[in-house]
Amino acid sequence: MIKSRPFFFLLILSGIVLACEDVIEVAVPTTKPRLIVDALMRVDTTQQFFDVAVKVSETTNFFEEIAVTTLEEATMIFTTTRKDGLVLGTGVVPLMEVNPGSGVYVLEPGIETATVLGEDDVLFTLILEHKGRKYAAQTRYVPAAEILDVVQGSDTLFDDEETEVVITFKDDSAIDNFYIFDLDFNKFLVSEDAFYNGQEFQFSYFYDKNLNSGQEVTISILGADRTFYNYMDELITQSEQPQGPFQTPVSTVRGNVFDITGLDNINIVDNAERPNDFPLGYFGIVQEFKKTITIQ
Repeated sequence: MIKSRPFFFLLILSGIVLACEDVIEVAVPTTKPRLIVDALMRVDTTQQFFDVAVKVSETTNFFEEIAVTTLEEATMIFTTTRKDGLVLGTGVVPLMEVNPGSGVYVLEPGIETATVLGEDDVLFTLILEHKGRKYAAQTRYVPAAEILDVVQGSDTLFDDEETEVVITFKDDSAIDNFYIFDLDFNKFLVSEDAFYNGQEFQFSYFYDKNLNSGQEVTISILGADRTFYNYMDELITQSEQPQGPFQTPVSTVRGNVFDITGLDNINIVDNAERPNDFPLGYFGIVQEFKKTITIQ
């Protein structure tokens, strides 16, 4: 009897704890789904064509997976203008869904790289139709600086669990440049040449974990204009903030895709008069240089 008494008390205590449990229903915010457009196209100027792919999905409520969606139509318009302002021509091509229900729309075999490397100005306009609404985005090709070297370093920033990678590139002094660095593993950095214009520049990036010996890491530098730079800077800032499951983001990061439903002039690509009608995502065509290293 004496030996069983602690077990008896434990049963009583467990019953009390269970009796005190209440189911709490938390009202999470619900919003109407928004179209998400992933249309960043990376140009390797050593290739004859560069890939054209647009991936679309929709936002969902809390605790739900991002949902793939489909479009009624996806079109790209090319407008080529000479330096003196003379419009040389306009072309319209449809984008086709890779597989039914995939939400990925492509142009085969892509766009000829020579199209963006000439002296003429080429404006690309992306037109999407989704659930009865029309969306548009415009961009021009943006070049990047070539990566000169990527090597593994031996320094650490905070602790011994880090891995240092040292990146070297040379900025073009002819124009003000903005850059996006894709550091693999969904890690990104933004940079502008305000303090190294026209110079060779080197910096270190520290991965917050030891990368395995023999593991490959691919570093890319992407060209960017100020709009793309600001967009990525805000995305990176918000993604690095510690946010609880019920914390509201500081702001919604809007890209350069706009809801143009009902607008008569396709050149008016904004929705300033309708602040609540907007999709998410970005459309860009940028040069990419990349190097892959093997961790020692």
